Order: sequence, then C-alpha cells, then structure tokens
Amino acid sequence: MTRRYINLTLRAFNGECDSLVSKVRWNNVKRFEERIKKAFAAINKLGESNNTYITRKYINLKLDELHLVYELAHKKYKEKEDARAIREEQREEERAQQEFEKVRKDAEIEEKRFQKALELAKKDLGLVSGEKLDELNSQIEQLEQSLKDIHEEKERAISRAQETKSGHVYIISNLGSFGENVYKIGMTRRLEPMDRVKELGDASVPFTFDLHAMIFSENAPELERLLHNEFDDNRINKVNSRKEYFKVSLDEIEQVIIDKYDEKVDFIKIIEAQQFRETKSIIKQLQQTRDEQINVEIGKYPDSLF
Repeated sequence: MTRRYINLTLRAFNGECDSLVSKVRWNNVKRFEERIKKAFAAINKLGESNNTYITRKYINLKLDELHLVYELAHKKYKEKEDARAIREEQREEERAQQEFEKVRKDAEIEEKRFQKALELAKKDLGLVSGEKLDELNSQIEQLEQSLKDIHEEKERAISRAQETKSGHVYIISNLGSFGENVYKIGMTRRLEPMDRVKELGDASVPFTFDLHAMIFSENAPELERLLHNEFDDNRINKVNSRKEYFKVSLDEIEQVIIDKYDEKVDFIKIIEAQQFRETKSIIKQLQQTRDEQINVEIGKYPDSLF
C-alpha cells in the first residue's frame, strides 16, 4: 500500500510539473515556479497521514528543469526579436535608398526640362531686342540658377546614397504613452527624417511623438552610439538594448551634445502632446457631465422621508 501511494504521489507531482514545464514561455517562469512550489506543498500535505513526502532535492531538480526550458524559450525569443530588429533596420535602409533614388530620378527629369527650356531661350536671343531681350536674359538667368540648384540636389542625393553613415539622429518623446522625462534617441538615413518620426507614432503607440531635436551628422551611427552609451544606466529596458528609450531629462541630453558634439543644435523644450492633452480634456468633460447627471438624479429625491 505504501509503495502504491508513493507511486501515486510521484505520478501526481510529475504530471503537474510536466504540464507546467510544457507551458513555460520567456515571460511567465516566475508564475509557474510558484505553481510547482504550491503543488509540492499540497501533495506533501496530503501525504502526511502516510508519512510520504517529496524531498526538497526532487523539487529542486524539477525547478532546474523548468528554468532550463525557460532559458531555451528566452533565447529563442531574443533571437526572434534580434531578427525582427535587423529586418526593421533593413527595411528602413531600403526606404532611405528608395527615397534617394526617387529624388535622383526626379532631379534628372527636372534637369532635362530646365536644360531644354534654357536651350530654347538661348536660341531666341538673336530674335528679340529691347525690353523683350531684357526679359529673355532674366529668364535665362533664372533657368541657369534653377538648373544649377536641381543639379546640386541630384548630386546630394547620389552622395547621400553612397555615404552609408550620414543621417539624422532624432530625440523624441511621447508624454501620453510613456510619461514625463522618457525620450527615444534613434537614427534614420531618410532624406525626410520626419517621415520616420511619423511612422513611429502611427500604430505602435496611442499618441504621436513630439520632436525635440533633429541632428544631421556625417557619422550618425557614431553619434547615436555616443548618446546611448552616455545614458546606458537610464535605459527603460535593461534587457533589450535595441529599445532606445531612456529615463532622462532633456537638459541632460542637451548638455551631453554641447560637451561632445561640435555643432550647435536647436532643442525644442516644450512638449506639445496635443492629442494627449485634448484626450485628457475630453475625459474631464465627460466626467463632469456624468457628475452633473448623478447630481440631477439625486436631486429628484427629498432630503428626508419624515
């Protein structure tokens, strides 16, 4: 009878542990650890009358098994997150390259258009005189300047496409989503860096981001890395370094840039948070309306029944 009860106890405890171990994920190990301990205590409580117990050595082995499975799940999750972040970086780089290519092609089309208009205007030089000649010379001058500007724009796009390190480092906040003194310090190689900021506020967070600084650098990754290293102790996420959010004041960020970055940077100190503030105002108005309705309902009844 004792052997049978021992086997029953082992089956019950092993079954409970196996079920919990099979469900462990990268983010729930503590909860399942507590459940194994509770199962250990409950089964040993039932075995007191038969003087049958599961030893601490045995539960420790089961907890070790749980932690090993958790570590494997956590490694897989981290690899998945790293791969996702790399894919996001690749997509960001592809978008930047597409922007550069579009600007280059558009500039070439404009360049050809201005060149053709300039050639036609120069042909007409010998056919006009007086005021018309002055107007034509002015038109030629404008066309030559436009041609020069569009050529420079094309060259800049080609240069930016070839320079893999040039880009913008941005500093943004989202008061409604993350609270005060939490800033994201990131980098983009887009020709229009605000497009990246708008994308970040589209779907992943309930409110849009506020821009505090947009810094162009010939070596944007280095500047971003400098800021990340400087505020490493202030990271919100201590596990995943790809999460670029820091609990730090804007004055501290500005001071680091002043001390370690040569060029002057204009900071926007005011946090507008328009959607968040409007949302708070709407919630306040709704609450006031509900309070007024409740007071009206209460006012329908007499102060006393006597």
